[in-house]
Amino acid sequence: MSTDPAPAADPAPAMDPVLAIDIGGTKLAAALVDPDGRVTAHDRAPTPNAPGVDGEELWRALDALLGKLVAGAGNPALAGVGVGCGGPMTWPAAEVSPLNIPAWRGFPLRERLRERHPGLPVRVHNDAICVAVGEHWLGAGRGYGNVLGMVVSTGVGGGLILDGHLVDGASGNAGHIGHVVVEPDGPPCACGGRGCLEAIARGPGLVAWAREQGWRPGDGAATGVELAADARRGDPVAGAAMRRAGRAIGIALASATHLCDLEIAAIGGGLSQAGPLLFDPMREAFAAHARMEFAARARIVPAALGQTAGLVGAAALVHAQDRYWSAD
Repeated sequence: MSTDPAPAADPAPAMDPVLAIDIGGTKLAAALVDPDGRVTAHDRAPTPNAPGVDGEELWRALDALLGKLVAGAGNPALAGVGVGCGGPMTWPAAEVSPLNIPAWRGFPLRERLRERHPGLPVRVHNDAICVAVGEHWLGAGRGYGNVLGMVVSTGVGGGLILDGHLVDGASGNAGHIGHVVVEPDGPPCACGGRGCLEAIARGPGLVAWAREQGWRPGDGAATGVELAADARRGDPVAGAAMRRAGRAIGIALASATHLCDLEIAAIGGGLSQAGPLLFDPMREAFAAHARMEFAARARIVPAALGQTAGLVGAAALVHAQDRYWSAD
């Protein structure tokens, strides 16, 4: 049972919006989200992430963004605050130490937001889990009871919905598909293991592999976006890189589907924008490895909510707390 204290007061009326926050290594995003999932106001700012930036400077940037958004909307009453933030973090206390935000190590994010919004429920979860929640609530997984939502970008993460409810796990990390091993003798992973899906399919890792194989970007930067563009233009190494990522994801999804009896996997994140270059080998590998009849029926689809998925999912931690929040 969680020892995290419950909110000091009853939540605001159900028609009030949630202040939703999405914290990443390059941007801070915030929105007001109505109970039906409609984003009524939205703003963003760069994440202060240069060397030497301290945790308080980053907090002040977030505080300023939230103040600007809420004031611009006329200072409405709020139903609560929902947040998606990179991990790792203690959960549900949300002392956060995002790998891609060095300024925050053990930063008491939930506590600080509670101080800023006294009396309101404040819920913080992993950013990839919020994407999964958003896709289940209103996106590609809507109407399904058993869904894996997945983000393939600078990292690989996910969240797991079973029997219509978010599965948190012992430490809030259930659904972390990025560290399913798909190549036991594969490349080292930042987690300390080898052959993790994230080590193979994350954008920067995929670019590094392609460069080792002789790929050289043209006028653009050496990014996953440029790699996918070159694959579309017929570059053989870039095409091989996309197939490598797709195959690894498909293998991991087959394992997850056999384990959890999934109905659908919704794949989002920057690399997913490569479309068939990624999804075709993904589905081929899934079909080759998901041989049990119940697993073979599962579908792999692109995520539907785009850049708002994390914000919508963060809002659902409050608006749809019966399905997506179990810690209070």
